[in-house]
Amino acid sequence: MVAAEAGADAIGLVFAPSRRRVAPERAAEITAALPPFMSKVGVFVDEERHRIEELVSVCGLDTVQLHGSETAEFSAAFRIPVIKAIRVKDASSLDPMPGYRVAAFLLDSYDAAALGGTGKTFDWALAARAAQTHRIILSGGLTLEHVTGALTRVHPYGVDVSSGVETDGQKDPEKIQRFIDEVRGWERSQ
Repeated sequence: MVAAEAGADAIGLVFAPSRRRVAPERAAEITAALPPFMSKVGVFVDEERHRIEELVSVCGLDTVQLHGSETAEFSAAFRIPVIKAIRVKDASSLDPMPGYRVAAFLLDSYDAAALGGTGKTFDWALAARAAQTHRIILSGGLTLEHVTGALTRVHPYGVDVSSGVETDGQKDPEKIQRFIDEVRGWERSQ
């Protein structure tokens, strides 16, 4: 509820193996308590389609975010919007994007050992290039200290933050509020 009260547009519920993983029952409780216009995004990694569809229904998800090796065909098979995550290592990481028909791409940092949530940034010039032709959600190591610079440089459709608003591995309500305030301030200045 902290993110909703702070003015976030969306909340991500991680169903993939992760320290942030949420049980379906808890996810359903969270989504039921959210305001009516807050988007509820389910985060998955190489999950079976029928399991994703089951969790969409049970948890009241509005959007599916795919962080694995899901194909363009798999990504296009859902009746709700899909965000396809791309782990950006170099310019060639963006090559598959034109083949996908998704609502947006989430650009995150490449890490050989993790599929996301690394807290590391990547070359934002690549994200800025992708934002010229695709709807981009910028992720990867965003913090209060540099989110305004990232927004100014990339002009993404949105930003996604997790570790950047944590203290000792837990979401920090003050950091969440300050981060959202910084993003909203940048939006007002545009």
